[in-house]
Amino acid sequence: MKLKAKLAAALSALALSAAAASAEAVKVGMITTLSGGGAGLGIDVRDGFLLALKQAGSDVELIVEDDQQKPDIAVQLADKMIQSEKVDILTGIIWSNLAMAVVPSAVNQGKFYLSPNAGPSQLAGAGCHPNYFNVAWQNDNLHEAAGAYASSAGFKNSFILAPNYPAGKDALSGYKRFFTGDYAGEVYTQLGQTDYAAEIAQIRASGADSVFFFLPGGMGIAFMKQYAQSGVDIPLIGPAFSFDQGILQAVGDAALGVKNTSQWSKDLDNAANKAFVETFQAEYGRLPSLYASQGFDTANLMLSALKAAAPSDADAFRAALMKADFASTRGDFRFGPNHHPIQDIYVREVIKEGDIFTNKVIGVALEDRGDAYAADCKM
Repeated sequence: MKLKAKLAAALSALALSAAAASAEAVKVGMITTLSGGGAGLGIDVRDGFLLALKQAGSDVELIVEDDQQKPDIAVQLADKMIQSEKVDILTGIIWSNLAMAVVPSAVNQGKFYLSPNAGPSQLAGAGCHPNYFNVAWQNDNLHEAAGAYASSAGFKNSFILAPNYPAGKDALSGYKRFFTGDYAGEVYTQLGQTDYAAEIAQIRASGADSVFFFLPGGMGIAFMKQYAQSGVDIPLIGPAFSFDQGILQAVGDAALGVKNTSQWSKDLDNAANKAFVETFQAEYGRLPSLYASQGFDTANLMLSALKAAAPSDADAFRAALMKADFASTRGDFRFGPNHHPIQDIYVREVIKEGDIFTNKVIGVALEDRGDAYAADCKM
């Protein structure tokens, strides 16, 4: 009887401890881009995140701030959130140069950072950290898949271009890792550039049989429109960033038939994704984008971990995050040893459904892909 009493008391103490952890107020700071040319990306991440919180009936306190796509502003916001707001978790950053300015300092101060987008190689390899989890990808992943697709499609001579910032460099590195052909040209453009006449002239004269480009947000819209107007008919290949839902309506017919790579698509056949697409459209009156799906998954990962532990119990919360015990819009999802996803990367084709430009999955480019930097991560 004494043993039973002791066991009951121990179980009761554990239950009280778990209840206290679950009752602990949690503050999340979201630093994302809500103005300027990249606003659509941040708005979609925010809206996907908020939808997950609403569906869960969560009482997590979310503080959202606009980084204006400026590293110095992002750093100021992070300092305020950590020192004044006393947040437990940070998230939201879209751009890799902003992530590099914010994440190392935040995690070294004991905060958790859950990335819904930016995944620079530095944070996947030697700069990895136990408190940093990327819920989207490592930057190279979608570009690696584009290189694999281009090779399988029989292209032999690619012209490649991307903006001159960390994600742009990762993009071209990723494409080169899996493309087996030659290169007719390689160009780094300015971040935020909107006039691509010079680059298109180079492409025209290059002798390329394919063009791979990574130009997210407004950069991609400008390039695609100018490319269509130029009359150059060399096939385009790109990552989903340049052919995502928010961009396609602005690009229009010029995007039809273009192949692009993504770890997510609205037509992925799993229950979580079908429900997400339906509820997002009902909530916001538009189809979700890749970024919206990532915001949604990031929030659901966090919520799954909060069921097991509070961020104040860092070891337990970290272990719960690593389990990734949530229903991802991507279907199968797990973390590699450097806290980056291992997942399938798909090939999509731009189509038109009624008056809406969108994507459909036409194949798998890479199965269960981790990343090229995990071996350099020591933690």
